[in-house]
Amino acid sequence: MIYLEKFERKDYFELINSVKSAKDLMQFGGPEFTFPLTEEQIDKTLSDENRVAFRVANISNGNTIGHCEIYFKDDFAKLGRILIVDENQRGKGIGEQMVTLLLQYIFENRKERNVELNVFDFNIGAQKCYEKVGFTLNPNKKYLREVDGETWTALNMVLNLEEWKGKN
Repeated sequence: MIYLEKFERKDYFELINSVKSAKDLMQFGGPEFTFPLTEEQIDKTLSDENRVAFRVANISNGNTIGHCEIYFKDDFAKLGRILIVDENQRGKGIGEQMVTLLLQYIFENRKERNVELNVFDFNIGAQKCYEKVGFTLNPNKKYLREVDGETWTALNMVLNLEEWKGKN
């Protein structure tokens, strides 16, 4: 089991150290960041009042498991920067718990009811996680990202919170 708490400056070092390459950073943070991730980059993105960032921690011992954010724009809540820092913990349902907690946060604290996220087409595990929660592919929206001489395709996925809440 996990919980979310406000991401603070004391958490920067752990996040920075968990991003080992430009590819990792693109997959985690998108095109806003450049490798290596720095405190200044984190400060800049978190200075946006429309962004809420969380440290994800283990209920039993308080240890950091990951990081996640919500960005609010144009009546949408956009989930992003979802990262499970320990690769050994991936594929064990933690991502699903993280996304569910983010959706509950939005439902309880905000007015936005349309939620979206982007995921790279090669990240099948993450896509399956988001589908389990209730996200569906939005075929009308894709993004191309350049990283280390490669072109990656980001797929857009959407969810309506009212429909989600009705099923849960």
